[in-house]
Amino acid sequence: MEKAEKLGNWIGRWFTILVVIWAIFNYLLPQTSQWVIPNTSYLLGIILFGMGLTLRGEDFARIVKRPLPVILGTVAHYVIMPTIAWLLCQIFHLTGATAVGVILVGSCPSGTSSSVMAYLAGGDVALDVSIETLSTLLAPVALPSLLMLFAGQYVTIPTTSLFLSTIRIVLVPIILGVLIHTFFGKKVDNITKVLPLVSQTAILLIIGAVISANHAELFTATTALVIPVVILHNLSGYGLGFLFSKLIRLKDPQRKAITFEVGMQDSSLGATLSMMYFSPAAAIPSTIFSVWHNISGSVLSSYWRSHTERKRNKVLAMAGNLNSVN
Repeated sequence: MEKAEKLGNWIGRWFTILVVIWAIFNYLLPQTSQWVIPNTSYLLGIILFGMGLTLRGEDFARIVKRPLPVILGTVAHYVIMPTIAWLLCQIFHLTGATAVGVILVGSCPSGTSSSVMAYLAGGDVALDVSIETLSTLLAPVALPSLLMLFAGQYVTIPTTSLFLSTIRIVLVPIILGVLIHTFFGKKVDNITKVLPLVSQTAILLIIGAVISANHAELFTATTALVIPVVILHNLSGYGLGFLFSKLIRLKDPQRKAITFEVGMQDSSLGATLSMMYFSPAAAIPSTIFSVWHNISGSVLSSYWRSHTERKRNKVLAMAGNLNSVN
């Protein structure tokens, strides 16, 4: 168990690089992950089951005790990201499966790695986890509704099927994980230590499946447009999330949490639903988002951490000077 935990920590440290290497490998040898393509929903269920195992009663109690920042952060996420996705489709003249894929990833709940980025940046991790939990629990209603609103002009949206699938893929595993953690308590604590490794492996497998399914279409002119769209989507989410948190006068740690919660998406869910209900091509934006938001999130968290350390050192230096004068 200890070795698995150490391996998970090591993979987490180098996860972004591993994602890029794995994507290239599957592009060169697409047959590697073809067996995963029909099983992506099960892999996502494993990831969300693990999320449920890590949730405690206090995670839900925080939503009740401090509902306003959690609700506002969740609303900001579900308003800002799908709206930006739709606007970018208009600006870049995206249509069909590509447009649906961009809007779908924009309509997903916040990404599971956002709490890691908030922690590294010195953000309010408790608020981050609360928003992540609430946005995920709302996904069965929010995601089909947002797709109908923003992507209905491109394709027919199977709203009922999406609603039922999102309940099955998202809510059921989370609730099962919460129930097991509630009834068995500390007995599952050892299992939770290896959950990062399990989740990282599942995410890599899903990315490999999408690359394998789309290897012949990854370098077309249409697909080439997706890269700047995804980058702009993610960075705009960070920027608007931060501005929104300043507008509602949150403190610095809370602003950092909401920035990551707004800008980072559950791209694994986006890729899975794209392949289930639309086409493999619709999963490409989610796959690119998965790679990019880990890169941008790491850079932003490093910047914030170093900025905080510089401010702390400056305050300590000033305090030292005052003491020496006295």
